[in-house]
Amino acid sequence: MRNIRLILAYDGTDFRGWQRQPDAPTIQAYLEDALQKLTGSPAPVFGSGRTDAGVHALHQVANFHTASTIPSANFVKALNDLLPPTVRVKEADDVAAAFHARYNVLRKTYRYRIVLTPVCSPLLSRFVWHHPYPLDRAQMAQAAGLFEGEHDFTSFTAADGQEDEDTNSRVRVILRSRLLWHPQSSMLVYEVTGNGFLRYMVRNIVGTLVEVGRGKLAPRDIPSILAARDRTQAGPTAPAQGLCLMNVEYENRMIG
Repeated sequence: MRNIRLILAYDGTDFRGWQRQPDAPTIQAYLEDALQKLTGSPAPVFGSGRTDAGVHALHQVANFHTASTIPSANFVKALNDLLPPTVRVKEADDVAAAFHARYNVLRKTYRYRIVLTPVCSPLLSRFVWHHPYPLDRAQMAQAAGLFEGEHDFTSFTAADGQEDEDTNSRVRVILRSRLLWHPQSSMLVYEVTGNGFLRYMVRNIVGTLVEVGRGKLAPRDIPSILAARDRTQAGPTAPAQGLCLMNVEYENRMIG
């Protein structure tokens, strides 16, 4: 059996997330259905993580096993011919048998975009959070840096306690957490890189940063919110459409 790695991009607006669900459009379901048509056999697809409904990806990584002799490069065009135009396979290649898109992840990078203009362009509205009110960007940037390091992120996970990881630990290491300002487009961009993320974690961080920008919270509150391990202490969950998975990294030995 060959092990094929896929690099994907998708507009998540019209999907109920990555993971296959009964009677709901998902990225995984479309991919697995397309692969079965191509290879003639079921081919479970493993993604690097289960992006939620409405969340986008520029660089999602997945893998599947197949006995098919289709050259790996040919999977790109063949799959794109079967997938909806909002889901694109960018690359396909044979990788080591031990490679697993989810369990071998070293780090991921997410980006969240907030537009502060009075009116949001319809060409952007599917991919940003439109927030047409003033925010204290300096305070938000200071607060963003306080998420770096190893922390228990219970205060920033899903309120129902359901996680996307096969572990009960809610400790994660954030390698970079920063807020960027693009004055020409009046866009705030939050970028975060970590060794893993809990369900809704990035969106809950963004919602908390916006509360800092509104003056409802202060940067000095972030350490105590983390220490509380209480979801009610953090800010609201930011809308899904502003979030995009930008990159997933692995050790080279797992790919070659």
